Amino acid sequence: MAFHVTVRPANHEFTVEDDETVLEAALRQGFAFPYGCRNGACGSCKGRILSGEVSYGPKRPPALSEENEAAGFALFCQAVPVDDLEIEVREIGAARDIVIKTLPCRVASRTLLAPDVVELRLQLPATERLQFLAGQYLDILLKGGDRRSYSLANAPHDDKQLVLHIKKVPGGRFSDAAFHEMKEKALLRIEGPLGTFILDEASERPRLFVGGGTGFAPLKGMLDHVMETDLDRPHHLFWGARDAAGIYAPEWLRAVAQRAGDHFRFTPVLSDVPAADVAGFPAASGWLHDAVLAAYPDLSNFDVYMAGPPPMINAAKAAFVNAGLPEEQLFYDSFEPAVQPEATAS
Repeated sequence: MAFHVTVRPANHEFTVEDDETVLEAALRQGFAFPYGCRNGACGSCKGRILSGEVSYGPKRPPALSEENEAAGFALFCQAVPVDDLEIEVREIGAARDIVIKTLPCRVASRTLLAPDVVELRLQLPATERLQFLAGQYLDILLKGGDRRSYSLANAPHDDKQLVLHIKKVPGGRFSDAAFHEMKEKALLRIEGPLGTFILDEASERPRLFVGGGTGFAPLKGMLDHVMETDLDRPHHLFWGARDAAGIYAPEWLRAVAQRAGDHFRFTPVLSDVPAADVAGFPAASGWLHDAVLAAYPDLSNFDVYMAGPPPMINAAKAAFVNAGLPEEQLFYDSFEPAVQPEATAS
């Protein structure tokens, strides 16, 4: 039995088939809902149920608290309708015309950026291009049906190759291969672009970018895009790492700062060593979200883009909302761990 879904405030309508989630049905019919991990762990797909009911099976998704559920919120990547629904969700209009493809590619180059980060540049066939939006990710398709997700570190205008930053994960099936076994010209299969962690191009507010570790990758893609198209407002990047070696793009940072002038600021945030200059930029120490709030105690007039590990994202979300940031001005990509055995996004 199919169920009818009405989306507010856009007044769009679509149907959901038996045992299909709301997100699966929406994407299948061309509606660009926000999502990230698609396994209920990151909370990116959260919206509100105005009428009707959904089921999650035997267990509520981890990113949906009992209080949120009681208040009418749902995670649409896991929610299966049990009757017709009226829902409220923010649609990502810019992603609707992007075609998701499954393509072969070859490893064009492998470069060690830091002791625990390697850059892979992937070359598509000469007859193919992958159209994507800054901040999106792709899946590496592995034998046996496994997949690993990695953010694109380049911008759409610079798409001759696809650039990934791979974090070394002990025992990680793909990351171990990327560090130790993978050769140039190795053949891979990818699916993408995926995700709705993209810029709100309609907003005129200043932007804060907050990245932990390889969470820098999608933010770099966004900033490269902004540098190419509309560097017309302040942009401040906060990049958190354990030590200076984790700030692995010093030349890029200096080049952006020189080109952007007063429109760009950069603050490295080191958690394990005392603050010092990093790549010529004064560093902060401690928690990443604390460094952001020390610079901007009132976040009500900013758009904030975050990417990185779940503990960082969860701590920052709560702190930033308490500092006046409206939830609709907060965009994030939480690098949730894969079931086995490594992170789903880097």
